[in-house]
Amino acid sequence: MKLSRTLLLVALIVFFSCKEGKRQDYLPSSIGPINSLAVVMDDALWKGEVGDKVREHFAAPVLALTLNEPKFSINHFPPKSFTGTTRSSRSVLYVMKDTLDIAHIKTDLYATPQKIGVIKGRNNEELIENIEMKADEMINAFKTVEIEEKQKRFLKSLNKEGVMKETFGVSMDIPSIYKVGRQEDNFVWLDRQILKGTSNIIAYTVPADFFKSDSTLVRDIVRMRDSIGELYIPGPDNPGKITHMRTEPAFAPHVFATKIDGKGAVEVRGIWDIKNYPMAGPFLTYIINDEKNDRKMVIEGFVFAPAAEKRDDMFELEAILKTIDLEVGN
Repeated sequence: MKLSRTLLLVALIVFFSCKEGKRQDYLPSSIGPINSLAVVMDDALWKGEVGDKVREHFAAPVLALTLNEPKFSINHFPPKSFTGTTRSSRSVLYVMKDTLDIAHIKTDLYATPQKIGVIKGRNNEELIENIEMKADEMINAFKTVEIEEKQKRFLKSLNKEGVMKETFGVSMDIPSIYKVGRQEDNFVWLDRQILKGTSNIIAYTVPADFFKSDSTLVRDIVRMRDSIGELYIPGPDNPGKITHMRTEPAFAPHVFATKIDGKGAVEVRGIWDIKNYPMAGPFLTYIINDEKNDRKMVIEGFVFAPAAEKRDDMFELEAILKTIDLEVGN
């Protein structure tokens, strides 16, 4: 009898495991434009102080852009409307009053890949407190799934020129629409045409000991960028004056510790301009510790598109830069 019960238990476990596996297999693919966020909450909450708190965090301006553009393009859905294909949105924030006071992130609930931030509280105060507590974690989760989706989309057609491997011994997944514009012994520049301008990627190295002190890090980053701009990125002709790319002197760049390709790095976000010429735009730089080669690998994306929105172009550049592989071929 005990053996029969054991076999029955095993059979039930296998049955339900298979059912769960099949459920996962049949999840639809998630949908939506890059950087869109479906916010599910009652109209009354959306129009009041809870909605204001959601917008404060999830529609906050992206750092270091020349125009104010939100982190996410928000689409609001009352709960009764969150059905059908809307449930397949890739990034979802669900806010509701409940008997529970919780905030957490769910993965691949209705579609794949998908991240759903769930905020619950018994009153407005608890909802607002949970939003404040979990917003950064949820924004990072949404951003990660959006980056991965962007990378998946451009993997379909990659640049085959191999300029990064040839020049630096590294690889990076660069869409085929980007073309090599300049290649030197220690400098590569690729770009592509976008609406009203260009999207650009540059790469170079500096010695491992280039940055001497944390206290002078920002100043040394500016010095590094400006020297590269003077050497390799000239501006338009302006009779009698020298023009080249530099870091906008009126705005100190934002610097953060991070990891790229599993290695220690710093992320730099700021505004570039052209010395002696009225041109400017945003840039994103990663300075990566490449200890194996006793150097720092510098990769940067910047956009020139006067009076145009640049959030999605900069996001594409971030997605590209984060594919760098310093160990390729090793």
